[in-house]
Amino acid sequence: MRLSSKLKWIGAVVAVAALTVPALAQTDTAPGGQLSFQKQQQLTPQQQLVEADSQIARMEQASGGVRRQLEQARAARDVVKTLCLNDKLSQIDVATRSAKDRRQSLQLAIGRNDTELGGHEFTILTVLRQRVEQLTAEANQCIGEEATLIGESKVTTTVDPTLPPDDDTNYTAPDPNVVINPPSCTSCSD
Repeated sequence: MRLSSKLKWIGAVVAVAALTVPALAQTDTAPGGQLSFQKQQQLTPQQQLVEADSQIARMEQASGGVRRQLEQARAARDVVKTLCLNDKLSQIDVATRSAKDRRQSLQLAIGRNDTELGGHEFTILTVLRQRVEQLTAEANQCIGEEATLIGESKVTTTVDPTLPPDDDTNYTAPDPNVVINPPSCTSCSD
């Protein structure tokens, strides 16, 4: 029983490590559209706070831009684009609030001189900023309703001249006094 418990802990540590390692690498797009990987910069705690404030300001600016797009879509009564932008804006606002909370945690960690926790909070803040940038790009791709009717529409009907002018078929209603029995069963066994 103890061995399986230890294996579970080891598995949990490996899973957390696997999820954390990608967050430590920052990617930037190099000229030509290729990704280049660079080592995370080592900033002093005070530089981390300044950078955190800068990242939060960019997130709030992105939120304002998407909010303006949403207002325009609402004014145009474009339901599809409004729903798309509203979803992206909600996600941006959640990420921004989370980033503000992480900034406070970063400040507390710096106040306690806990550089490891401060680095962790700063890394999460950076990932949240990247997520907001991705959501902003997705918001810019929101497509609204196509203009289906432009101008006044007109319907024209044409009747084939070779059709007979009147319908000569006589339809008679069935006689209500006639009772039709269902067909008898030929393969039934009594």
